[in-house]
Amino acid sequence: MTETNKNIFPVHHEIMSREEKEIFLNQRARVIWLTGLSGAGKTTLAKHLEKELVSRGYLAQILDGDNIRTGINNNLGFSPEDRYENIRRIAEISKLFLHCGIITINCFISPTEEIREMARHIIGAEDFIEIYVNAPLNICEERDVKGLYSRARRGEIKEFTGITAPFEVPQKHDLEVRTDLGPVEESVKQILELALPRIALE
Repeated sequence: MTETNKNIFPVHHEIMSREEKEIFLNQRARVIWLTGLSGAGKTTLAKHLEKELVSRGYLAQILDGDNIRTGINNNLGFSPEDRYENIRRIAEISKLFLHCGIITINCFISPTEEIREMARHIIGAEDFIEIYVNAPLNICEERDVKGLYSRARRGEIKEFTGITAPFEVPQKHDLEVRTDLGPVEESVKQILELALPRIALE
């Protein structure tokens, strides 16, 4: 224990419990973690999924890579160490949302098994729903309205996942959706079929 930690006194036992908040919201909190290449469709899926959940009376919050990196993680780059720290902080934020009883929809490349396993460990395996949003690299490049892939291929962006940095195909995912093979509504339907039974308060 560091000297700083010796001066920290958590008060978790003094505040309302997660279970009380879940009863109030009439839902079970879960983290739906969308992983996949840039351009695979994670954010598009998340936006549709959030609307579907809200239409059913559930409270959900999207955490997206671009928004997080312009805010709480704006001091991080894209080195392996910074990528790891980026996901670690996101997982800790997600854990706070869990204790608020909120369903969190996370859209992050999270490119390695080590990083995803770390997030699963922080959040808790029982609350972690991993969705592999899969689309071939050439499709992701075609969808790239920001021009990031072309810049990476020209060497203007270093450590770009799928081009100059690896993406490890998930091995522990709960569901794989192929966003190149059908409309977004079909992928959302698949995710809901998996997630709703774990969200509904019995």
